[in-house]
Amino acid sequence: MSVISVCEHREAKGLDAHVPRILRDDAPYDPDLDRFFLDLPLSGIRSRHSLRAYAYDVAVWLRFLDASDKTVWTATRDDVDAYHRERRRDEADHRITAASWNRAVASLDRLYRWGEQQGLITDAPFSRRAVWRPAQGGRRGMIAARNDAYERVARRSDVRFVTMDDYRIFREVGLGGLTPDGTERPGARDRNGLRNALFADLLVTTGLRLEEASGLLAAELAAIDREDGDAQQLWLPLPPPLTKGDRGRSVLLPRRLLRQIAAYVAVERAAGVAKFAARDGAASFERPIPVTRAGLDRMRDVCTPEERCRLILCDEDGTPREPAALWLTEVGQPVRPNSWEVIFTRACKRCEENGFPLSISPHQLRHTFAVHMLALLIQQRLREAALPAGPVEGYRLILGDPLQQVQRLLGHASLTTTYIYLDHIATRADTVDAAVEELLALLPGPQGA
Repeated sequence: MSVISVCEHREAKGLDAHVPRILRDDAPYDPDLDRFFLDLPLSGIRSRHSLRAYAYDVAVWLRFLDASDKTVWTATRDDVDAYHRERRRDEADHRITAASWNRAVASLDRLYRWGEQQGLITDAPFSRRAVWRPAQGGRRGMIAARNDAYERVARRSDVRFVTMDDYRIFREVGLGGLTPDGTERPGARDRNGLRNALFADLLVTTGLRLEEASGLLAAELAAIDREDGDAQQLWLPLPPPLTKGDRGRSVLLPRRLLRQIAAYVAVERAAGVAKFAARDGAASFERPIPVTRAGLDRMRDVCTPEERCRLILCDEDGTPREPAALWLTEVGQPVRPNSWEVIFTRACKRCEENGFPLSISPHQLRHTFAVHMLALLIQQRLREAALPAGPVEGYRLILGDPLQQVQRLLGHASLTTTYIYLDHIATRADTVDAAVEELLALLPGPQGA
């Protein structure tokens, strides 16, 4: 039997450098399969995490086929049925969840749709059926092909969000290095507490994904900071390559937070930039991308989050001055997504040492933004509509706009994904009760008296 493995990097430039390869006995498995992976970044699959997930889902499938002397392009629907039995009905210690199965199906479905488009196969090893998908906002629905291999009973992902009380503890004690009573912790040496707390505030007030927030450039925030007006929130445009699915969107950034970030840039980040210049920090960059200030606008519209962390602002003669990234270490190196995850892990440990057993990740702060923003929008809609209190299910009829607003802010491709947060709110009676009580207080009569 052949040994099928995944190589997560390749000798290539640009987006192709982090496109995985599937090997069989240390040689490329198939040139057409390799073309499929090289095409993924061009179709919006650019993050290393997503590319890696595709590679391992496909590799496990190939190992299964190899045991039956089949190849990727000779698989049949019987093979899919047998694969389902092995992955979902085997002994418990080898069985995967329905959510993991559906993720694997999504990867394989994309592979075989590509194979059909390229003329490599005439029939995919999946059964598909037409389904009617209603559209939102009054638009007409459409007929779409659904892969029958998906398990319809798959449980939705749990939404783990953070209460504001827990977030304050995490921010002050975990990230800020303070004691529970708000004083400085004796012997505290966390010189990046301000930066880390601001980064967490950015996630929890905007719903940005980790890669999106860590890939921001200092010049982007400086540009919107110059906007006139008294608006409390400013729109921050995110170019397509920075966002998941290459869709692009805009998020609302509180002006107060923007001012705090500007203070970080002027003091803490400036100190890092000075050390970057003094220590020839550009020499530590892996595959640096030099750019002048004049050319930065064009680069921000084409660079992925990973490439943004490699941008170095240079003089016209090519002399490196500073990284373009907003978030820098003490010596002026960009803080990458995996470093933020380590920072959050250490902050949770610090909270636990102080008697607060918290487990908070960057992505949970995105969930937190979604849940709280949706709850606030629901309250606003209830006030505007002046509806009487009723069961949560009755509110679904009036929640189209709030859900769509949160969908746009989060960058969800489908409103179905955003509904997860509504379902979570529905299980928290206190959230809905607060909205209803606020509404009743505005109504005339005995209820509001």
